[in-house]
Amino acid sequence: MAPSPETIIAAFEQSGIIPVFYHDDENVCLEVLQACYDGGLRVFEFTSRGENARKNFATLRDRKLAAMPDLYLGIGTIKNASDAAVYAGMGADFIVCPVTDPETAAYCSAESITWIPGCMTPTEISVAEKSGARLVKLFPGNVLGPGYVNSIKPLFPQLKFMPTGGVEPTRVSMDAWFDAGVVCVGMGSNLLSKSLIESKDWGALKDKIVQTFAFLRPKK
Repeated sequence: MAPSPETIIAAFEQSGIIPVFYHDDENVCLEVLQACYDGGLRVFEFTSRGENARKNFATLRDRKLAAMPDLYLGIGTIKNASDAAVYAGMGADFIVCPVTDPETAAYCSAESITWIPGCMTPTEISVAEKSGARLVKLFPGNVLGPGYVNSIKPLFPQLKFMPTGGVEPTRVSMDAWFDAGVVCVGMGSNLLSKSLIESKDWGALKDKIVQTFAFLRPKK
């Protein structure tokens, strides 16, 4: 049984930073998950973007169950209900999509699993809201920018927003987004540095996560 949407969204807000990651090598996946966990993050989005996605997700889920009881592990890049069902059956705590697909929304609602759709336009955000979304992923964040959040928030006062893509692990970038009113930010390669991963410098990766965490303003 997946945690309730209320629990997941509260965890997203508490974390502030949502790491977004995929790699074909399961050992690399485990090391990155561990670095994020050791760095203080308690939400992790693995993306279904490669041939080993299901196998590696299962490996991460097993590690989570064995050693990270307070971690929420979800799956991203889900574009249809059948893929959502596969990962929900494998123990995903939440489903993140790059698109707003009502069939996936209906499946997640029926299974009481958190659905986080990807939106770019006000119309897509409206469809997401009508389909039951409470937290919307703004994607691609580097195209939209913090000013977009300022413009749309008054139209959707009940929704929470998370930009993904283009968020930099700097105080200036994160302040700009959080000042605009997002509740958390999704970060991929900007946070999970390709060079650190290729050199397998897991200690430096953890340090970068801790440093980025420090840029978050204390929760009021």
